[in-house]
Amino acid sequence: MATVFDVAAYILSKPDLDEGDGITHMKLQKLLYYVQGFAVVILGRPLFKEKMEAWPHGPVVPNLYYKYKSFGNNIIDSSLEGDSEALSEEERALIDEVYEVYGQYSALKLRNLTHSEAPWQEAENKNDIEITIEALRSFFPALITE
Repeated sequence: MATVFDVAAYILSKPDLDEGDGITHMKLQKLLYYVQGFAVVILGRPLFKEKMEAWPHGPVVPNLYYKYKSFGNNIIDSSLEGDSEALSEEERALIDEVYEVYGQYSALKLRNLTHSEAPWQEAENKNDIEITIEALRSFFPALITE
């Protein structure tokens, strides 16, 4: 199974930095949420094993947060860890599809979207703020049929 860092490395390879495209830390975290949610439903399994939590600005994978937090609100210009080659063709195709839809949105728009969705809402005010695979499995089929 790939790690969240492998998935992040692949996502970070997508934008064209020469054209002014880029991904901030917040946007990366939200894209990871959508990739994981769709993987659970479409592939029938999580794409990465690291846990995701409901933080004030939306879903966050803590391990990745601490690795990339030094970028702040700036564009992440390169992957700090991970190997996108660890992903299968099927996994890359899923990430490509999610990126095509959600990659066009700003970090703030993605934050607001996640705040309106059950997985974040249900975990946000609990002692255990983990966004579970079960919560993703319950919610994401509705996004596929829309």
